[in-house]
Amino acid sequence: MSILAITIGVFTVVALGIGWRLWRQRRLDRWMLTYLIETPKRQPPAPEAEVHLLLCVADHFEPRHGGVGDDVAHARLDSWLRQYPKQFGDLRDSDGRPPQHTFFFPLEEYEPDQLEILSRLCRWGFGEVEVHLHHDQDTAANLHRQLETFKELLAERHDLLSRQRGTGALAYGFIHGNWALDNSRPDGRWCGVTNELEVLRATGCYADFTMPSAPGPAQTRKINSIYYACGSPGRCMAHDTGTDVGRGPAPDNALLLIQGPLVFDWQRRKYGIVPRIENGCLQLTQPPDIDRLAHWLRARVQVPNRPDWFFVKLHTHGAKESNQEVLLGPAMVNFHRQLAALASANQRFHYHYVTAREMYNLVRAAEAGWQGSVAAARDFDLLFNGRPTTDAAPVPAVARC
Repeated sequence: MSILAITIGVFTVVALGIGWRLWRQRRLDRWMLTYLIETPKRQPPAPEAEVHLLLCVADHFEPRHGGVGDDVAHARLDSWLRQYPKQFGDLRDSDGRPPQHTFFFPLEEYEPDQLEILSRLCRWGFGEVEVHLHHDQDTAANLHRQLETFKELLAERHDLLSRQRGTGALAYGFIHGNWALDNSRPDGRWCGVTNELEVLRATGCYADFTMPSAPGPAQTRKINSIYYACGSPGRCMAHDTGTDVGRGPAPDNALLLIQGPLVFDWQRRKYGIVPRIENGCLQLTQPPDIDRLAHWLRARVQVPNRPDWFFVKLHTHGAKESNQEVLLGPAMVNFHRQLAALASANQRFHYHYVTAREMYNLVRAAEAGWQGSVAAARDFDLLFNGRPTTDAAPVPAVARC
């Protein structure tokens, strides 16, 4: 046997070994087939196309992450209160709005003073607060009670969440802790409620923003989608499939799910061979960069009636100090400046900072056939529950980009 044949054989065995290891670790069996089938339509927008980037940062915001005490948790929040207006107060998108941040706050970590700090940022116009939850071996009845209580608390005590236009009914967005939405982990941990989608819908959840979870084990087969899914008392992971928004009437008693991008990044390869997963995560090892924008657009998370609107929901754990270095530091500032430069150089590119609530409103507007502007549809269905503030932000609103 020649040296070349031996080399090729060894290389093949090693490559197969690496591939199998990554396949098992990243649970590619859950979504690879969907990815391959949908690859032909996952193309970047044409150079001459009109593009409206609808950018939402959904933060699994956990001040007590790592089991820290009160002092550290409050220091983390104080850092956001001081740094966010300072860093982003004079940046503006195509509508003249500063960067928006949606804090999905853990129900089980509720502490009034912490919510008041986030409420101040919201009143200053830098974002909104929604609901996050970590639980295990829970029941539908207990979950229903906790969500109703927390929803009322956030609205009545802190002027947070949103209300339905016309009826005034309270509504909230949701992200599940550990990505285990609807008891979706193979080991059954970190949830326990097999009809969770229905509980969420019944308690006023307007949309879930949990996915994608790849490379985690709770990843759904359905990817890069905005869709409706119906809960089922006898079946876990009901959101594994669903009806795409704009492809047919919304099913009765369905919950809307808005996913972030999930594609392969062939420019950054592990071992120089295997593509990395682009999952819309912002953290120390995945800082925001304009080069990632092409992958987010290529995911084409869209509603058919508005092919010029690209819904890009990113996710992060922003309370951690290591991630604050990225989210409140030069990397994020530079990313916003790069977006401004791109819009300045290309009159067909527009970028809009949106909260989770506003992203939902834009989905509903597109579904209804809205042909107006992004700015005019931000409050299409849900209105922010907060009241205007006389407490001015510490940075003057002067555009610098």
